[in-house]
Amino acid sequence: MVIVALSSSLPGRNLFSSLPSTPPPHDHATAVTATPPPPIPIPKYPPPRKRQNPPPPKPAPPNPALKYHRNSKYHKPVKDGGGVMASDGDRSVVIGESGVSYILPGAPFEFQYSYSETPKVKPLAIREPAFLPFAPPTMPRPWTGKAPLKSSKKKIPLFDSFNPPPAGTKGVKHVEMPGPFKLGKYPQEGKTREEILGEPLQFWEIRMLVKPMLSYNRQVNLGRDGLTHNMLELIHSHWKRSRVCKVRCKGVPTVDMDNVCHHIEEKTGGEIIHRVGGVVYLFRGRNYNYRTRPQYPVMLWKPAAPVYPKLIQDAPGGLTKAEADELRMKGKSLLPICKLAKNGVYTSLVKDVRDAFEGSPLVKIDCEGLDPSDYKRLGAKLKDLVPCVLLSFDDEQILMWRGKDWKSRYPQAPPVFIPTKAGITGYLDNTGETDDNQCKHDGNMVNTSPKMLSLWKRAIESCKALLLDEFNLGPDALLEKVEEFDAISQATEHSYPAFTLCNENDSYSSDNLPTEEDEDDDDDYDNYHDDEDDELYDIVDTSAQPGSLPVDSIIKKLNPSE
Repeated sequence: MVIVALSSSLPGRNLFSSLPSTPPPHDHATAVTATPPPPIPIPKYPPPRKRQNPPPPKPAPPNPALKYHRNSKYHKPVKDGGGVMASDGDRSVVIGESGVSYILPGAPFEFQYSYSETPKVKPLAIREPAFLPFAPPTMPRPWTGKAPLKSSKKKIPLFDSFNPPPAGTKGVKHVEMPGPFKLGKYPQEGKTREEILGEPLQFWEIRMLVKPMLSYNRQVNLGRDGLTHNMLELIHSHWKRSRVCKVRCKGVPTVDMDNVCHHIEEKTGGEIIHRVGGVVYLFRGRNYNYRTRPQYPVMLWKPAAPVYPKLIQDAPGGLTKAEADELRMKGKSLLPICKLAKNGVYTSLVKDVRDAFEGSPLVKIDCEGLDPSDYKRLGAKLKDLVPCVLLSFDDEQILMWRGKDWKSRYPQAPPVFIPTKAGITGYLDNTGETDDNQCKHDGNMVNTSPKMLSLWKRAIESCKALLLDEFNLGPDALLEKVEEFDAISQATEHSYPAFTLCNENDSYSSDNLPTEEDEDDDDDYDNYHDDEDDELYDIVDTSAQPGSLPVDSIIKKLNPSE
């Protein structure tokens, strides 16, 4: 109330008057031209200076051996006679029946990248210039991409296997002594392979050497390339610490383990004393000395494989192209006999393919997951080992045909029934009629597998089965034959070697008793047969009366005078 009174007392002041109806005039020119200045001015920097880098050094001239890439189009045909492709004095590159080989002065044999997996076919061309993959004679060490270290003043001793450092020497690893030797014999320096190997190992010596290596994880792995050149020096480095080197083989080389073992023994000079599947135990020799071992130069890179003839032909094995295409179409619906695993052991593959050819003219192997080069090498090996004709590598599967010159391993192989689902007929025509080689009994076809024939043959040879020459036998005649054969088979099965008794002292004859030397040899085998059953030595209670056994009736027939 006081405020109202004060404000109302002011002259000419109406507190409740309305706002003016017209707004005051607005100056547009002033609003447009007046722009507020920026709060922070934009800084102006000088332009960046150009860095004056030193000019790049000129690249060194590339090695002519590495100038051509593996995937390049370099292609140089090989002459019909092969021969020397390149030479530098005594060092040369030669191409022959065994592929590409390298000759160095003083080498014991021609060097190759792979000794066991080189195809046995003459190459058609090479994919890179003919250069030696070894260090030049002027280079004191293999080139590793780094400058050589400064020469150390410390002299590293070269240990001798005949005089190794004493056990427990600080900073020196174990060096295996030569041996084993019998009491009173010592190692001798040898130059030839026979002198280094020494006397053949006895059974107990082989067991003594192999048993600790069964669980030993220090081994040499042999893969798809087989026995390579650099692997030779690796085996000698294993022999420095142990008398036996364990070599584990996997992949393609295991198809022909005999070939792998042959090359390992030939190139290293050792002896294979034990082999289980793809694992090989290589003995260095009784008189082996690491100091006098053969030293081979290191191969610095893997040479490019040469060009070989194609494995798959349009009309192989004397077939026409139409016949080959028909077999390929039939093989598409054929089931594979096995599926190969990657880096597996295929020691039984050749036998499986041969057994499959006894029942079918076509055989297929599933190689899904394998590298294409692996199953092509497998096909090349099977072509020579089985032998067979390669038809296709389609769909990662090897399709093979047994060929026109195929012969069964069994002398009288009966006709084999082949499923018509796959469209393959071995002894049946398209009309369904049989050949003359097939036989019928009472209007029914008799089909017997070759495996059953082998079992029958084995049973006949071991007197467990009887082959009847007469087919039309009556029940009585057949029963008589069975009873006679039963008596003979029991006599053969229950016969054991007997000792000869002396007439005077009723004791065992000294001629049949084992001697002390035989007992010593038998002691070596006792531990090896610890797990055998002792059922043969159990006491058997026989209740048969004398003269009642079938063998007694046979003796009476043989000696009618008694």
